[in-house]
Amino acid sequence: MTTVSEVMTRGARSLRPTDTVVQAAQAMEELNVGVIPVCAGDKLIGMVTDRDIVVRGVAQGLDAKTTTLADVMSSHVRTVREDDDVEDVLDIMGENQIRRMPVVDAQDRLIGILSIGDIAAKDPDVDIDVANSLGNISSPAEPDR
Repeated sequence: MTTVSEVMTRGARSLRPTDTVVQAAQAMEELNVGVIPVCAGDKLIGMVTDRDIVVRGVAQGLDAKTTTLADVMSSHVRTVREDDDVEDVLDIMGENQIRRMPVVDAQDRLIGILSIGDIAAKDPDVDIDVANSLGNISSPAEPDR
């Protein structure tokens, strides 16, 4: 059994809910990532993705310089713990079409991020599970319209 702590990325950068969409986009560019955890202090309260910025911000005509992350972030976030089994987490990721999950401690403090890429690169025992989960994650969604 491989645990999340063995493959996760520690020290994930986070932003505050009062930070702007521009600041999030700049952090994403700097880090070459598509998601940033949003924390109040050290407690995870949401996640903002590049898609959130586009769909909830740009598409709505909001000013990226003044719109805060609280306005565009996802606040109902699935999380994992360090001692969770990676294969169980892969099932959750596949079922919910999630590519990255924040790792939190018992007080919901952010301690890292687990991505499908982390699992694929660092856990050679789960190749088939990663492929199946990626297939589920990547399956096309039905349009809302």
